[in-house]
Amino acid sequence: MPELPRELPHLYLNGGGRPEEYTSKGRGSTPPAPARDRALHAQHLQQAFTAALNAATAQLPAAAIANGIYLDFELPHGTQAFVEKLEDRRKHIELIAVTQGPLPDSPVRATVFVPSAAADHYQRKITAYQEQETKSGKPKNEPLIARINTIQLSAFRSVYTDDPNMLPEPHQPTWWEVWLRHGQYEEFAHAAAQLNIPVRPQRLHFAEREVILALANQITIGQLFITTQTIAEIRIARDNPTLFVQMNNVDQAAWVADLSGRLQPPPAQAPTVCILDSGITSAHPLLAPAIDPQDVHRYDPTWPAGDSAYWNGHGTAMSGIALYGNLQTALESQAPFALDHRLEAVTMLAPDGAQHEPRLYGAITAECIARAEIQAPQRSRVVCMAVTSSIDTLRGQPSSWSAAVDNICFGDNQNQQLLMISAGNIREDIATQEYPAANDTATIENPGQAWNALTVGAHTERVNITDPTYAGWTPIAPAGDLSPTSRTSTTWQRQWPIKPEIVMEGGNWATNGDEASPIDDLCVLSTHYRPNVRHLQTFAETSAATALASNLAARLLAARPQSWPETIRALIVHSAEWTPRMKEQFANAPTQAAKAALLRRYGYGVPDYMRAIRSARNDMTLAIQDELQPYWKDNDRIKTRHLNLHELPWPRAELQTLGETIVGLRITLSYFIEPNPGERGWLRRHRYQSHGLRFALKRTLESTDEFRRRINRAVQADEEDVQIPDTDDWFLGGIRDAGSIHSDYWTGTAADLAARDAVAVFPVTGWWRDKPALERFNRRVRYALIVTIQAHNGALDIYTPVANQIAIPLPAE
Repeated sequence: MPELPRELPHLYLNGGGRPEEYTSKGRGSTPPAPARDRALHAQHLQQAFTAALNAATAQLPAAAIANGIYLDFELPHGTQAFVEKLEDRRKHIELIAVTQGPLPDSPVRATVFVPSAAADHYQRKITAYQEQETKSGKPKNEPLIARINTIQLSAFRSVYTDDPNMLPEPHQPTWWEVWLRHGQYEEFAHAAAQLNIPVRPQRLHFAEREVILALANQITIGQLFITTQTIAEIRIARDNPTLFVQMNNVDQAAWVADLSGRLQPPPAQAPTVCILDSGITSAHPLLAPAIDPQDVHRYDPTWPAGDSAYWNGHGTAMSGIALYGNLQTALESQAPFALDHRLEAVTMLAPDGAQHEPRLYGAITAECIARAEIQAPQRSRVVCMAVTSSIDTLRGQPSSWSAAVDNICFGDNQNQQLLMISAGNIREDIATQEYPAANDTATIENPGQAWNALTVGAHTERVNITDPTYAGWTPIAPAGDLSPTSRTSTTWQRQWPIKPEIVMEGGNWATNGDEASPIDDLCVLSTHYRPNVRHLQTFAETSAATALASNLAARLLAARPQSWPETIRALIVHSAEWTPRMKEQFANAPTQAAKAALLRRYGYGVPDYMRAIRSARNDMTLAIQDELQPYWKDNDRIKTRHLNLHELPWPRAELQTLGETIVGLRITLSYFIEPNPGERGWLRRHRYQSHGLRFALKRTLESTDEFRRRINRAVQADEEDVQIPDTDDWFLGGIRDAGSIHSDYWTGTAADLAARDAVAVFPVTGWWRDKPALERFNRRVRYALIVTIQAHNGALDIYTPVANQIAIPLPAE
């Protein structure tokens, strides 16, 4: 589907440069042209040129040759000044790249693009060199032709201008920095899409080049270079933090001071990320602007202030990412950096590593959050907790800790909280683990099984190793896949929630075959807890992923302060998409059971702030906050009471115009449950959740009464713990119904969707209904419903007609 703008303004930094006088230092002397046997040299170059043309004919598609070819010219060392003479702009012959070998006297290699219309350009120059003289009696074109050692057809290494010692293995997927010839982006992007090569949307624009990042192995990117004639230069992408962590602290401090000078502190009443961890070094110059001393708390007041060396400053590293995201992005930017949320920190872990009694962790979590709430009761917050335990993880069954987390989120149906919890990490020797089989058998850690919390796993896009110390090492996880230590719920029984719901960048590990390590190249950057020693450090795994998710949630809360916690959770999951590698695995899943296993590995994918907060003209999202009463008492029986039917303001005319064109629909439903107060019933899901909600989409030509009857059958099936086969072309169908957040994709024709203009939200059974003595049957519950239509025809505006129907002012053009 074409990506249309999501209508947010860019930020620009204009001017700032200071003009100064400049005096050229000259080029120095140029070595004379090598002495050549004129006839033999000309013959050698003609033969080399013909061989290059023949190789092109044999190796390249006819369409590629019709546009032109790339040629490599080798010249002796010291002849760089003559490289420019290989170019002829009048004939659109373009000098692409110039490289030199590793030795001081290595020859120069120049790669040139030669359009098919100018294919005989060099042959004529060589012929003139062989047969004609200048007025001074010298061979014509001698300054250039005599300096050409040989000519050959270009290959990948012709435009690979990076360190040859760090070149990945041919089949190793790598993020490449691809420098495109001017005006060639669309052709490259089309060719990359045909090969399912991920290309990041950000582009750098220069006078003659555009720079993008693409993920492919060396062979594939080499094929794109040869067949598309779009690429001018290829380097290994270096969006890793190694440069920063290898700096001494004086240099780190300079970068930190630069960012501090560009910071715009958050408003006093901004939402916060409340971090429950090992403490915080609140005096760190990058954290101090966003945390007030009165917002720093300790579970045990006798514990020392600050962060703990025992925990290696874990809380401060969490704080840096929760505030900035990947800190490297902010450091490298030149623009002002506005902070839109604040920090709170509660020391939850004993500074000497002493462990709490496992069954007390639920109470400790509640107490830690209460400290922040008492201090600022009106403040909206996201609670971030990467503290997990391997105790009480029984294939998804609730523990006292996870039940306490559910209770905190539910808040007695008032004062709901949004909690982000780590999925936990594999602690065994990664070098001996079989990836990703070990991840599928390593269960989510306690309390990540909590229904109402958003559990965060780790994925990675980091596969580039540029540190020479690790030459020959390879990443364990492929780009776009699960991080090597991230846990899953693949082994859980199907009635327990889908965990993790989302995955975010948690870095990668590298191996040399014998050992494995989370090297700096493959991590993200954050704040160090001892800024007098180090300002910056690398950070990774599900802790980093959870901090990133908390950053995302706080940014959404700052942009939409009226949103409920259930809504923020829904927007995050709704914005999540599987990476191309994940999508490929889902597409190849032979059964619903195989698809369910992948869902429990990756959740709903990787969320995105822009998708969570903005629509495009052809990609419209409607967010609904509502409530209903799931049960009521009719004489002596507790019965299901209400469903909510949402008649959607569909762009019917526009959809009907598209007719048989395929469109996409996504629906996400989010709500909080009250956990069962007694462990005895936890063996059955209906004895743990207070209530459950589901959604259903009205079918084409289905009457409202038929729609109700179908929903009643679904409720009965849920009570009997059976699954009804999906006949509505939902991608996930019944496997989406575990837990308290449900999201799914529907694909069909636009004409079909035009008639599917209603969504029902309805209750299924829970202990509020099954335990009338507790008198919860008359309570109302909140939910968030998010609906998105995606028109694959990029020119179609489906946003405006929906906005007009619900009387929302359109943004100014």
